[in-house]
Amino acid sequence: MKRRDFVKYAGLGSGALMMPSLLMGNNISAEALLNPGMDVAIKKSLADIALNTAKTLGASYADARIGRYLNQYVFTREDKVQNVVNTESFGIGIRVITNGTWGFASTNNVTEKGIKKATEQAVAIAKANSKIQKVPVKLAPVKSYGEVTWKTPIKKDFKKVPISEKVDLLLSANAAAMKNGANFVNSGLFMVNEQKYFASTDGSYIDQDVHRIWPTFTVTAIDRANNKFKSRQAMSAPMGMGYEYMDGLDSEKLDGPAGMKLYRGSYDMVEDAIMAAKQAKERLSAKSVEAGKYDLVLEPNHLGLTIHESVGHPLELDRVLGYEANYAGTSFATLDKWKTKNFKYGSDIVNLVADKTQVGSLGAVGYDDEGVKTKQWDLVRNGVLTNYQAIRDQVHMIDQNESHGCCYSQSWNDVQFQRMPNVSLEPGKEKYNVNDMIKDVEKGIYIAGRGSYSIDQQRYNFQFGGTAFYEIKNGAIVGMLDDVAYQSNTQEFWNSCAKICDKDDYRLFGSFFDGKGQPSQISAVSHGSSTTRFNNVNVINTGRTI
Repeated sequence: MKRRDFVKYAGLGSGALMMPSLLMGNNISAEALLNPGMDVAIKKSLADIALNTAKTLGASYADARIGRYLNQYVFTREDKVQNVVNTESFGIGIRVITNGTWGFASTNNVTEKGIKKATEQAVAIAKANSKIQKVPVKLAPVKSYGEVTWKTPIKKDFKKVPISEKVDLLLSANAAAMKNGANFVNSGLFMVNEQKYFASTDGSYIDQDVHRIWPTFTVTAIDRANNKFKSRQAMSAPMGMGYEYMDGLDSEKLDGPAGMKLYRGSYDMVEDAIMAAKQAKERLSAKSVEAGKYDLVLEPNHLGLTIHESVGHPLELDRVLGYEANYAGTSFATLDKWKTKNFKYGSDIVNLVADKTQVGSLGAVGYDDEGVKTKQWDLVRNGVLTNYQAIRDQVHMIDQNESHGCCYSQSWNDVQFQRMPNVSLEPGKEKYNVNDMIKDVEKGIYIAGRGSYSIDQQRYNFQFGGTAFYEIKNGAIVGMLDDVAYQSNTQEFWNSCAKICDKDDYRLFGSFFDGKGQPSQISAVSHGSSTTRFNNVNVINTGRTI
């Protein structure tokens, strides 16, 4: 599959460019995915070789990550299968602190000889780097957990589901879209299983089995008479679940405005494809928006991307400190603002939390890649900036002594570093649904689904589009709009947050391929919210006349 073919499936900007890295590894058969892999007792003995070797060579700290990374991707277009990809990557990464300096090395030769050699390399790198290291690494303490396990609570392992069943589902969705007016349909299933074993000189031996899934499509309708086309992406969310996400349970469906169906912990791909085709056709004749100020009613599948870009990235501590700028820039949310203890990131009802524990989310694990037990913590409380996202060697920089547990590596052969946890907007506390919200709007736009966006290198000034837009007048939806995008800056936008629907409307969106770092790494992260209203936001018309 060519690089450009991957990009159209990502939907999250720079993260799209990271997708080919997931194909690093060996191509294997679908049946080989079911191989149980290495026994945990053997992993422990091999990890101990790395830890003991590192200590013998003078390391004050060491950790080892033995990883088996399994991926299956299925792609279709209209009535044809484009590709089925199965890959496996297996190896060990060893990280050490020697002379107050980090060193890292990795190998796919997971034998006593191979592990000793990689550990020697990691220590040698640390010693070489220590000659120019000005400030020694300072690690926050972490509890020793002994031998523990954690697994994503799945009901259906994607590896056990026949490829034919997956292909049939995608082609059925494509056919349903074509039958309802689509001219083109691309669809795909991304499925990942990370089998990760972590051991450290702190005394933890952690075995984790992590599953993720993302079904997606893009439906396109064409008006040949006017040389126009419009597209609509899937309303699915990438999830930290098994194949049960594809069951399409009625209990997990929500009735959205304008006859839309929206999804929580279960996804009906065929139903969504039918609605997508109808909405793409409707967009061809939809009224072009008049630029101006509107109250925006933002659906969670849409708002998740705005949260990701305007909250998730700017509150990564390494960006705040200027240590990281790749793919997402640095941050306007500098330490001086946090230190005031009264910087108004948003209105009083805005509570933004970070966590690595929410069931079904992409970021859910029991322990991060430094052996820290995961948790939830506040980033913004009652509108005030209260914290950042930080790991063991960072938290002392913000006068804290406990890692937030958000360290991650995309593979055994990449060093772990600070990555975005799930970042979510808490739902409103009073009973209030999306229909109530629309009734309270005189002049507004309901926006569902993600679209194109741009944001500056300090994560401050931005512009976001969507995939479906409906005009609201005097408390009612009056028709579809097109050519809609809104502009704001992060602080102005979140301070315009006026109302949030209750927990019954809460659902997840996510990034399956969020990119960071150089060399670049990808990670998966979810963003939860309920439908939310933002008052008096500037809307522009993105239409172009040739």
